[in-house]
Amino acid sequence: MRTLLILTLALSAAGCTRWSLDHHLNSAYRAYERGDCDEVILELSQAERKSRSRSYLQPEISLLRGQCLERQSLFVDAAQTYQFIIAHYPGSEYGFRAKARLETLRQLGHYGQAEAAKVSPAGL
Repeated sequence: MRTLLILTLALSAAGCTRWSLDHHLNSAYRAYERGDCDEVILELSQAERKSRSRSYLQPEISLLRGQCLERQSLFVDAAQTYQFIIAHYPGSEYGFRAKARLETLRQLGHYGQAEAAKVSPAGL
């Protein structure tokens, strides 16, 4: 009986964690639709804490974070987030989507267009 009680409590705790994770992820998507990127980042951080044992959710969380960074005109940070997804999840749907976002940033002139600084001697 004691074993059954412990097993039941363990399973319910795992279910609560999953529910909480889903709640934060869904809240992040709703905030993104409203254009509230501060709320998105907060909800994604909370979802990330809940998803540590579920690494398969990391690329989805990272992609939404990158999209919010773009909305905030933080293009370098967004590009680095997309590069992280591509490096760690290259064959996933999110890897494909991250590549597409990087290409869009490149076409808009926000990524990959940096010129090297010109060096000239002092006094010229």
